Amino acid sequence: MTAHPRRLSALVVAALTATAGTVVATAGPAAAFTPRTPPLTTPWTGQVSTTNPLPEYPRPQLTRADWQSLNGIWQFAGASNLNTPPTGQNLGEEILVPYPVESALSGIMRRQDYSYYRRTFTVPSGWSGRNVQLNFGAVDWQSKVWVNGTLLGTHEGGYDKFSYDITGALRAGSNEIIVGVWDPTDSQDIPVGKQRLNRGGIWYTPYSGIWQTVWLEPTNPARITRLDTTPNVGAGGLDLVVQAANASGQQVTAQVLSGGTVVGSATGTVGSSLRIPVPNAHLWTPDDPFLYDLRVTLASGDTVGGYFGMRSLGKAMLGGVLRPTLNGKFVFQLGTLDQGYWPDGISTAPTDAALRFDLEQQKALGFTMVRKHIKVESDRWFYWADRLGLMVWQDMPALASGREPSAAGRTRFEKELRELVDEHKGITSIVQWVPFNEGWGEYDAGRIADLVKSWDPTRMVNHNSGSNCCDSDPDPGNGDVIDDHVYVGPGISRPPTATRFAVNGEYGGLGLRSPGHEWPTAGKFAYEWLPDSTALTNRYVQVTGRLVDLINGNGLSGSVYTEPTDVEEELNGFFTYDRQVRKMDFARVREVNLRVLGAASGSTLPVNRLASLRVTTPGYTNRYLRHSAGAARTDVLTTASSTTDRQDATYWVRPGLSNASCYSFESRNFPGQYLRHRDSRVYREANTGGSFAGDATFCARPGLSGGGTSLESANFPGRYLRHRAEQVWVEASTGGSFNDDATWAVGAPLWRSGADLTAGQNRSFRVTTAGFDTRYLRHRDGLARTDVTTASSPLTDRQDATFTVRTGLADTSCYTFESVNYPGQYLRHAGYRLQKAGNDGSAVFAQDATFCAQPGLNGGTGTVSLESINYPGYYWRHHAEAVYIATNGGGNTWDSAGSYNADATWNNATPLG
Repeated sequence: MTAHPRRLSALVVAALTATAGTVVATAGPAAAFTPRTPPLTTPWTGQVSTTNPLPEYPRPQLTRADWQSLNGIWQFAGASNLNTPPTGQNLGEEILVPYPVESALSGIMRRQDYSYYRRTFTVPSGWSGRNVQLNFGAVDWQSKVWVNGTLLGTHEGGYDKFSYDITGALRAGSNEIIVGVWDPTDSQDIPVGKQRLNRGGIWYTPYSGIWQTVWLEPTNPARITRLDTTPNVGAGGLDLVVQAANASGQQVTAQVLSGGTVVGSATGTVGSSLRIPVPNAHLWTPDDPFLYDLRVTLASGDTVGGYFGMRSLGKAMLGGVLRPTLNGKFVFQLGTLDQGYWPDGISTAPTDAALRFDLEQQKALGFTMVRKHIKVESDRWFYWADRLGLMVWQDMPALASGREPSAAGRTRFEKELRELVDEHKGITSIVQWVPFNEGWGEYDAGRIADLVKSWDPTRMVNHNSGSNCCDSDPDPGNGDVIDDHVYVGPGISRPPTATRFAVNGEYGGLGLRSPGHEWPTAGKFAYEWLPDSTALTNRYVQVTGRLVDLINGNGLSGSVYTEPTDVEEELNGFFTYDRQVRKMDFARVREVNLRVLGAASGSTLPVNRLASLRVTTPGYTNRYLRHSAGAARTDVLTTASSTTDRQDATYWVRPGLSNASCYSFESRNFPGQYLRHRDSRVYREANTGGSFAGDATFCARPGLSGGGTSLESANFPGRYLRHRAEQVWVEASTGGSFNDDATWAVGAPLWRSGADLTAGQNRSFRVTTAGFDTRYLRHRDGLARTDVTTASSPLTDRQDATFTVRTGLADTSCYTFESVNYPGQYLRHAGYRLQKAGNDGSAVFAQDATFCAQPGLNGGTGTVSLESINYPGYYWRHHAEAVYIATNGGGNTWDSAGSYNADATWNNATPLG
């Protein structure tokens, strides 16, 4: 009989339309399936069908016309081992497959180390004469499968799919399937990712048992089992290896289709590579995720469908920096740390629409990439990533952290790692493999990276995301990627090299409480807390905006924000865990994300910021554009060059004088004078009227050489700022090295202070906030604060409020402030509080005690704002008499936006002492 439709919510919702036929269930009586109430419900919880959950075809890369879903209600029982399958016995409970045992959607919602599943089915009469395959998307962790009492096999691995040909075990009429599962989670050395028996904080509820679709399909005895597709853009075709069972040496025919029309075909044999021509290929990109269809037929008759995208992956020196490339171009990999957890289904999205939703939202926010964090998703998740246009960094689920992997653990890890790579070679969106994360369970990282590269040389390999922190072993120096984790960040501690590009594999983690939408446990976690949605959005915009400087100044090629949704105790998401609440202003998130992508492409520059323009022509990348005696030229400059030289090579990037959507470059040390072209040469000059505004305006274009920025003359389209024989001109292309010569790295300024202080002078710093402008910054009991201080105040108070300006300990273009009455002690920040301390000689102290002078944030003559060199965007700010380094709208109480600009602006005053 067919089970009556049931739902997991009291809400009346329409039944989902199944794409698979109904399998006749003949299981005997058991305790009726009872919906469980999850700690949080998603918009899709009530849409889960109990007769046909997750009805979509589960394997878009290898499709067949006939199939039958076995998802639905099965019998269930806990067990003490897997040695005595309950053949022919009714089990005492019911479970909804394919939701893991611990989930509310399963109807069990408890931990079970050992368990048995049971159901019966009949084979459709139309399948007569064909073999029958029993397919599992994933079962965590060890499973044994019996059909009609015959053990078909034992499988180990919680994240890979597997199948059995059950033809020989079938009988007429009703057939019985029993699946036994053992899942030790982190009590054994197996790949577990974020699952923990002792969950909490960054470790989550474990999931076990069947957690992806189970289905039957009829096949010929000789059948195709996998399509390994590799787009070969350079050769103008698709390289294909057809894997098959019982078909050794058989001929195969493969066709590529676009819109139903065959555009290329080829023949070959099973197991060997064949190339199918794809003429005038429509390339796959995040902006245009075009996919071709694929049809493959064995000579003996088996036919399957699939799809692929034409795209190339690589790395190249662009603009003098090693970058990852997509179709030969640098596309900044702006991503999120997607962990794939759900409050109702834990590891399994309640519906396919829910699965798609998470990716759609990240795409809508402007992200180009998603890092699938130490979990492997179902094939349909990858299908949506391919279809929507999101590049994927695919992590390997980690062994448990904090202990050295055993020999057995290493064997299991490498087996499952190989399965991960082999099963996903045909996924267009995957651009990078990540074997390890922060050293969790790490061993032989160099060997493992080389091993993965040998299995798949077409993609980048990141040996250990976050190799600068945590449990990480020493960096072996191989692979394609240098990956730092910096919270809150963003940041990187190591520059790219000639062989490895640099990414910030995790940053952010900004938290916001959302009562009524939180996992009902204590111990809520975030890397920084914000009080409300506006503050959270402001902070996201601020920290993500810093990526621009890292891209242009430090060679950053990718970033990963933590994270798309809250996960259990972690409250770092754009969405709450139940996907019910947007925690930020999404329009503003998208705007800053697109600004970052524009900066990476070279089409946008940060305005009203200092920058230097570095040459990108190979062999000349240590030269900068500077003005000397009024004429622009390029010279070799470093941070050790003279003050004048570095200031001459530093410019304020301003909105274009003739076109605000373009840019003008104002001299740092000659205010009011701009770079302009005159008779094709470029000079630093004051505005002379006439054509000056147009001559001094340049429009940013993606670098002509493939990286960096090219600056096109606003009034002479087609002519670009380029260096030639040390001089700088505005010219049209002359061939040769022109594209390199006309491409610039617009990055961090050689002179970081936008305002001048005089080293060696004593100065005092007076508050400018209205109503408090009789107060001065001073130290008392070692801590910085503000007090009312006048010329008649005690000498000690006046000396405490007086500092000698010194050249910056960490950067000579910035400043350090020495106490006049405690020589050798300096203002430095520690725990955000500004304080007086002795120099311990460390690099950390030098950075904490170095501040770059900028024009007063609140304006005014004789004012200055002091920016932390190692916390960009943080300025000296007085708050309730104490003085901190603070950022506008940050997560601390002293970061409040109210009166921030005034509080962070100081009068550069005559010394009190």
